[in-house]
Amino acid sequence: QREFRQKKTFTTWINSILAKHTPPSVISDLYTDIQQGHLLLDLLEVLSGQHLPREKGFNTFQCRSNIENALTFLKSRSLKLINIHVADIIEGNPSIVLGLIWTIIFHFHIEELARTLACTYNQPSLGCSSAVESSPKASQSAKKSAKIKERWKMSATKALLLWAKEQCSLHGSIDVTDFKSSWRSGLPFLAIIQNLRPGLIDLEKAKTRSNKENLKEAFRIAEVELNIPRLLEPEDVDITNPDERSIMTYVAQFLQYSRNLREPEEDMQEKVREAVSWLAAQEKKLAKLLMDTENETYYHKYKEMMSFMEAFNQGKKPFLHVLSSKGSEAELSEGQQQMREEWDKLISQINEWKMRLDQMLPSPLDSIEAWLQEVEHLQAEDLPDLQDPFKAMFAFREVIVIFKGLMESFDSHLDTLQSFKNEDEKNMPLVFPEKIEEMKRRL
Repeated sequence: QREFRQKKTFTTWINSILAKHTPPSVISDLYTDIQQGHLLLDLLEVLSGQHLPREKGFNTFQCRSNIENALTFLKSRSLKLINIHVADIIEGNPSIVLGLIWTIIFHFHIEELARTLACTYNQPSLGCSSAVESSPKASQSAKKSAKIKERWKMSATKALLLWAKEQCSLHGSIDVTDFKSSWRSGLPFLAIIQNLRPGLIDLEKAKTRSNKENLKEAFRIAEVELNIPRLLEPEDVDITNPDERSIMTYVAQFLQYSRNLREPEEDMQEKVREAVSWLAAQEKKLAKLLMDTENETYYHKYKEMMSFMEAFNQGKKPFLHVLSSKGSEAELSEGQQQMREEWDKLISQINEWKMRLDQMLPSPLDSIEAWLQEVEHLQAEDLPDLQDPFKAMFAFREVIVIFKGLMESFDSHLDTLQSFKNEDEKNMPLVFPEKIEEMKRRL
């Protein structure tokens, strides 16, 4: 069932891309049509904007050569093609073909779009530890910058999920926690459409309808009003365990639509100038804050930075669409490049401060924080996508051994945190209560 749904979703997505090829082409059966290599090269040419070498004929040698050209191109883009071989594609091996197409979708469609969200989500949030990935506390100063960069790195999947959560959070009780059962009611799709095109959806009415009715309505409106290809059917989503990859592929199209809603160039450039000015002001404000609180207690430093972050997160909202401008350095205007550099510099300074502040926690909270970061880093790391079951099991066992070793300290850390007396000799708090609550939630 899962292979059947992925095949249907991926085929529709591919055809929406191949329609842009010159001349246009169409896939009827994914497993057989891909065997010649021509349609695979057509797909990659549209996605990359590059002309790829190919054999014009259809004999076995020419088909093999075309598939080899496609796989070589993907490897040149640093894509990991684990256990994906030319022979498997020529034979139309379902699991291998679907794995290859998913790799292409994730790289060219989802990751490319997720990069546009970097400015929106790749930043520290004092009150939300789940919004970023943590890494172990740096033990050597030489590794400091690498640790900071890794600490705030965000996967494309998380970025897309956070974008969807943000769209839905504007509509009360509509909650999205994954790319599976969260979408079953159809309400998240409708909420996103309502945000992108206000007035098309009556969400209150939708809450009284069945899942299938909502899904059918969402897919119809998305196709007719937003020109988003209908990759899914209600029966693909309104089930106990819908296919995660199919839903991610479809949701990413809504993000693509939102990125295509452009402002007039003059308005955009003015907004960029305002953003650069605002970022410069924030950098000065942060520098002054760090200087003013240099000799203060941990409690006071944390309190001041919480105030700064609250104002920062509120102040950046008018600039989110320009801060997340899509494109490579070469495609950005001079003002946009300056804005991106200012943003990266400021976020790096904030992240570095957050790391230093965590290291300043009073004992024994400092060691608990370091342990938490190590566990979170391990949990956040994706296992390699190994199709060899023996290699996959070996990699999984390695992680389990490390995790078990870390969890031996769980009970003692929990007891210590729960019994921690948060006051100094003058009965004043040592640590901001919100920080302790945050650590308890993470534990």
